[in-house]
This record gives sequence, structure tokens and C-alpha cells, in this order.
Amino acid sequence: MHELGIVFHIIEKVEKIAKENKVKEVTKINIEIGEVSLVIPKYFLDVWKWAIKKTEYMKNCECNIIVLEALSYCNNCQKTFKTTTFAKICPHCLSDNTYLITGDEVNIKDIEIVENEEQS
Repeated sequence: MHELGIVFHIIEKVEKIAKENKVKEVTKINIEIGEVSLVIPKYFLDVWKWAIKKTEYMKNCECNIIVLEALSYCNNCQKTFKTTTFAKICPHCLSDNTYLITGDEVNIKDIEIVENEEQS
């Protein structure tokens, strides 16, 4: 389950940001997960709920997952297409001279925090 490593990596980054910015708490995080990233959202959230209990700033942090559509680009006809429907073959010209342009990433889109009172 590689979701565990990804969750730990995200928590480490967000905890560092929270500490550097002296926030009181991180309350919500939006994570973008590409539909062909091999990250399974249900497993990610299961690990998330377990892992945040061990953090300093994220103990009650809600995690919202935004699934990004996988799109590929055809070098021959310069058109994009849905990767999960057509795989590597362009539906417009039937070429296999294509590449994935989005849909395999895992990104922290944004976080919501509660500031310390002395910062307000």
C-alpha cells in the first residue's frame, strides 16, 4: 500500500508549513489525485484518518480529494483525449504517438488553517 508513504510525505510537508507559519491548527486540506496515479482514494483516506492522529497541527484535519481526469495528447493531430477511455491510441487519428499530459499526479491544492491569536 503505497498510499501510506504518500500520506506521510504530505503530512510532513504540511506540518512543516504549519510550524514555519506558527499556525494553531490545520483544519482542512484539498488533495488532487490523478485518476491514473495508482493512488486509491479510499485507501488514502483510511491511512489519512489513522496518520493525522499522530501529528501536532493536523489532529482534526479534514481531507478532501479532488480526482483529476487523465488526458493524453496526440503528437500527430495535436488533439487531447480521455486516457481512461482510449488508453494510448488517439480516437481522432488512431495514432499511438501520444503521451499523458495530466492525471498521474498527487498534489496539495490548498490548506485551511486556524491562526494563532497573536498573529490575528
